[in-house]
Amino acid sequence: MSGFQDTAKFTIISGKGGDGHVSFRREKFVAAGGPNGGDGGRGGDVIFKVDKGMNTLSEYRFKKKFRAGDGENGGINRRTGQNGENIVLRVPEGTVISETETGKIIADLSHGNTEAVVLRGGRGGKGNQHYATPTMQVPKYAQPGGEARELNVTLELKVIADVGLVGFPNVGKSTLLAHCTNATPKIANYHFTTISPNLGVVDLTGMDGFVIADIPGLIEGAAEGAGLGHEFLKHIERTKMIIHIVDAAGTEGRDPVEDIEAINKELSAFSESIIKKPYVIAANKMDCLPEEEREEVMEKLKKAYPDIKIFPISAVSGEGISDLLMHVNSMVRELPDVPDFEPDYVAPTGKRDLPYTVEYDSDAKEYVIEGPRIERMLGYTNLDDENGFQFFQKFLEDNGILEDLKALGAKDGDTVRMYGHSFDYYE
Repeated sequence: MSGFQDTAKFTIISGKGGDGHVSFRREKFVAAGGPNGGDGGRGGDVIFKVDKGMNTLSEYRFKKKFRAGDGENGGINRRTGQNGENIVLRVPEGTVISETETGKIIADLSHGNTEAVVLRGGRGGKGNQHYATPTMQVPKYAQPGGEARELNVTLELKVIADVGLVGFPNVGKSTLLAHCTNATPKIANYHFTTISPNLGVVDLTGMDGFVIADIPGLIEGAAEGAGLGHEFLKHIERTKMIIHIVDAAGTEGRDPVEDIEAINKELSAFSESIIKKPYVIAANKMDCLPEEEREEVMEKLKKAYPDIKIFPISAVSGEGISDLLMHVNSMVRELPDVPDFEPDYVAPTGKRDLPYTVEYDSDAKEYVIEGPRIERMLGYTNLDDENGFQFFQKFLEDNGILEDLKALGAKDGDTVRMYGHSFDYYE
């Protein structure tokens, strides 16, 4: 197989935010200056960006983890840490990014949507300079930086073309594409000669052209993953319409009507939206048939598909190709653009990471708990109410404060103080 790669799976990790700093001014004749701890830097983002010069995802074939830079911690004298470096992952236009586990779409980088920030870095933690209050003028705590986030992503390249060219192997798709466009696909006489979607631009005199994609030859069972067909069926999702190309001469013993039915079955099994796309039939290799047999084949196709436009052509000699392309061009002009894939992934939001400290005051022989998280909780909790007190106890447990007290050596009956409230500690 060639270097073409239209899917990739790997892990992306955003940068952790730098921690806020705890420090105090040191001034002559001032015993305890005010807080001056600086903020931490923001963690780097993971950004996907379209690179017009790329047409495969092959550079993501081997590396399985990409990480943005961490933010720097804050410093003394209100010094803010440097932000972490973003990581920019370049992809071809038409790349759809989704979460691997759920398949939910995060971004579709197509039709002018050239950049997506998929993972935000952790925010920088606030230094203790932000936490001075009338009741706590010497805060000994700072906010930790926001955590890095990790996400498993799947990238799929779904080519952007107006028309999809489908048919079984060796019916002449690549020959037709080479004849009517500037594409130069490799052509040989064996199955699955085309192993990547070839794109070509059809230029018509005095008219706007259109983009046509030669989708690799399908086989029965492709929608279930048989052969290479399943890997490339996704590319038809982008197209406005389809050209079914069949070997009208049956040079390999195939029946053109049965071929169209088989391919429609595969398209339907893969996606309901694909089978609903309008299509025309190109009856190829007419140059291989005598006149009377041509009429017979055309009658058979018209009987099977009375509402579908059928064009007798020869991809080798060019017979009938002009009529086919003119008709397809008029259909492309009238059909609406295929909408991009709508994102349905919602990034989880973490809780606010407010700081607190748990310390032992040896002079007062008390354990002291302070910090914005504690102040906020006490501000909306009625400790005189039984339900409120139960909520308070659960808060201490859920936030790991009871574990912190235990780690500091707190024993049953010891006193714990929080902003004017004193409690007895019991395990």
